[in-house]
Amino acid sequence: MRILAVDHGEKRIGLAVSDETARLARPLTVLKHVSRALDAARVAEIAAQQGAGLVLVGQSFDLDGKPNPAGRSAARFADALKLQTDRPVLLWDEALTTRDAQNAALAMGLGRGKRAGHLDDLAAAVLLQSYLDTLEHPPLE
Repeated sequence: MRILAVDHGEKRIGLAVSDETARLARPLTVLKHVSRALDAARVAEIAAQQGAGLVLVGQSFDLDGKPNPAGRSAARFADALKLQTDRPVLLWDEALTTRDAQNAALAMGLGRGKRAGHLDDLAAAVLLQSYLDTLEHPPLE
């Protein structure tokens, strides 16, 4: 089953998708934020196009473990997305995904200019991979 991951932000929405075995994540695209309802409709459409059976939405938390303002916004987006799709929508802790995306970009040899750009799709891939790594899979043959 493919899984679509969403790194929801105020200006941009990063998307990543898993392979069919739900083992590996890859960046997909970055959408420009328009409105919650339109963004949710676009993400639902992409989930359908990608054949995703689950949509994972990153949520951030404060030091007390409660959703911070961005985390509450992500939860509201997830609620809007649930109205647009019959696929399950799951919130997932996105702690440190942006930092990890920056480190991955550095490891891939991206120049300073590209690393300073928008890494929202790469952050979504880091988020998705953190989720995929928690799943149990049968051994590969």
